[in-house]
Amino acid sequence: MTFMKTFWAALLAVVVGFIIMSIVGFMFVASLASFMGDDTPVVESGSVLKIDFSNGISDSPSAFPVEFSLLGGVTIDKSNTLLQALTALEKAAVDSNIKGIYIDLSGAGSLSAANLEELRFAVEVFKKSGKFVVSYSDYYSQMGYYFSSVADAVLLNPAGDLDWRGISMSVMFFKGLIDKLGVDVEILRHGSFKSAVEPFMLTSMSDENRLQYTTLANTIWGTILEDVSRSRGIDTDILSGYASELAVRSAGHAFECGLVDALVYRDQADWLVKELAKGTAITDALADMRTLPLDESAKDTKKQKYVSLSDYIAAGISYGKKTSKNKIALIYADGDIVDGGDPDSDVVGTDVAARIARARKDDKTKALVLRVNSPGGSALASELIWREMELTRQVKPVIVSMGGLAASGGYYISCPADIILADRMTLTGSIGVFGLMADISGTLRDNLGVTVDVVRTNPSADMGSMYRSLTDNEREAVMYSIEEVYSTFVGHVAAGRNMTFEQVDDIGQGRVWSGVNALEIGLIDGYGGLKEALALAADRGGIADDFRVWQVVDQADGIAMLMRQLVTVRAGAGRDELGDLLERFRAVKELMTETGVRAMLPYSIEIR
Repeated sequence: MTFMKTFWAALLAVVVGFIIMSIVGFMFVASLASFMGDDTPVVESGSVLKIDFSNGISDSPSAFPVEFSLLGGVTIDKSNTLLQALTALEKAAVDSNIKGIYIDLSGAGSLSAANLEELRFAVEVFKKSGKFVVSYSDYYSQMGYYFSSVADAVLLNPAGDLDWRGISMSVMFFKGLIDKLGVDVEILRHGSFKSAVEPFMLTSMSDENRLQYTTLANTIWGTILEDVSRSRGIDTDILSGYASELAVRSAGHAFECGLVDALVYRDQADWLVKELAKGTAITDALADMRTLPLDESAKDTKKQKYVSLSDYIAAGISYGKKTSKNKIALIYADGDIVDGGDPDSDVVGTDVAARIARARKDDKTKALVLRVNSPGGSALASELIWREMELTRQVKPVIVSMGGLAASGGYYISCPADIILADRMTLTGSIGVFGLMADISGTLRDNLGVTVDVVRTNPSADMGSMYRSLTDNEREAVMYSIEEVYSTFVGHVAAGRNMTFEQVDDIGQGRVWSGVNALEIGLIDGYGGLKEALALAADRGGIADDFRVWQVVDQADGIAMLMRQLVTVRAGAGRDELGDLLERFRAVKELMTETGVRAMLPYSIEIR
């Protein structure tokens, strides 16, 4: 009788669960359908392409484009990929319906410096078509101005501002907090520059870390100065002097320093764009705008036709020939390299390795491009990807395109490639490894009165526990693993880059390099972005005039997408509340809880 009651109760639970899932699934499909329309944007004759990055630019396409909110409703991820944006700019240059580009940025903080560099170069190429580029903003952030300075005319609101003060890199240290809490942190590393663990052992940068950050800051700032100088015709020393003296304190100062061409309001900028779209020369249009009565542009009722970057992409663009039988496999390594995790935000070693193997075994795939945007992570997961890269290189061309970050484990998986391309502001290298273990027993005992006892079959059965320190023998064993991984890492780089072990060790030691320095020391083969990497892959594969890009991504089906998003609603809510602090917390938590040897970039580097 008890069995039958249990059976029927279980059956009822299954039925009720199925009904609930069906209802939720129906709501999901209905919500999704409300966002997905059949209307394809139409690009009208005389249109101007508007770039504002309002939907964001991501390195890789999302496998889960739907996001649920705790407050109800469904949000569709409408961000564009870098490849889509670059392709759109290339197509716009030869599209007779597009008369020019209008950049409207109040900032570009969500894009990495390297991605902005690639997009800026694409706009420079667009200008060779003879079409105009105009930029306007109420406020230019420093990186936003870097991108916008490529325009033929840079316009600023008279009451606006332009940030120009050089770049900085900051590091948050937790040593003081750890001491106050009574936590004992065990740190093991190879590499004098392997500073990912420094926040847990120091209260400020070591001399080695300060050296590498100073070098990074100077080379990246030098790249920004060089590009702005070329576009604006102002000597780099003068530009740097403006930053040192804080000479740009208002919109008026920005104009006097020659950083902008005119101080105008948005309606005046729209009037200028409309004149340029008619075919008026930019010098004439600027001169006319300066003498225009104050209210003349505001009274103009004829609107200029704009098409946003997102709509232009949605109107239908593709890179290569859609129907070609020849393929270039494009695989993304975007995020932390992990043994197991979220495939939409992490580089799961087994998953990426499987994609590379899939491309290798596909006879129609003539070459492979791995787009790397990763600070590294698990040494084991990096080794799995490295192995598949090495196997693929034996049978077809393999090109690596580095994004904003390709450091530590990110470089580990890159080094087997035939050719490595990076941007000047890419952060790469960091050839070094570390391990970090925390003992919180003192904190629990002294602050909470909690103690932990354990039984073990062997002396080190609970090795790695957060409730005791390592013994000398255990410390020796962990350090042996670190040295083994470092030796393997350096050996892979030496073989892939045709260098000696000693040469790699000399430039390794965990030091981070910019793309500029990486080219000088042989870690990369040249400057170039994703489009250049694809073109090189097509050439190496012998299919330069006849190929299509196959983006090897795992798209989740409806139920998997639904379940994944239901699980991650809490994380989204935390991100809304904590913002950047959530990312700092996540990084610290990951360092303190991940097991195994790590090959990871020191800190999260943000250029301001």
